[in-house]
Amino acid sequence: MKFSESLKKKEQFKNVYEHGVSYADRFIVMYVLENHLKMNRLGISVSKKVGNSVVRHRFVRLVRENYRLEEDDYMCGYDVVVIGRMPAAKADFHRIGRSMKKLAEMHGIIRSTGDHADQEA
Repeated sequence: MKFSESLKKKEQFKNVYEHGVSYADRFIVMYVLENHLKMNRLGISVSKKVGNSVVRHRFVRLVRENYRLEEDDYMCGYDVVVIGRMPAAKADFHRIGRSMKKLAEMHGIIRSTGDHADQEA
């Protein structure tokens, strides 16, 4: 992840939950909070109710890889927490990616195609 770090501390997650905005679909819940930094911080949470450690770790890998591949499309300066829901245990890579992109668009943290081209110029 070029422009991002991970949220690791309980207090960081708690701050995003309390002050951030959330949108959800069938597979994930996404909380977003502006962090006033020049980078994003990504946090991933998945309950034991979703599955065993293999299933939970697979979800974390899918979210991290989807974010890494689309990182250039995300605007900087946000804390993003992605929470896995039970149907996510059986979701594939592309389904998780579509959910993440849809929720990021709802939050307004995805650049449009024109904005991305302007930034590179």
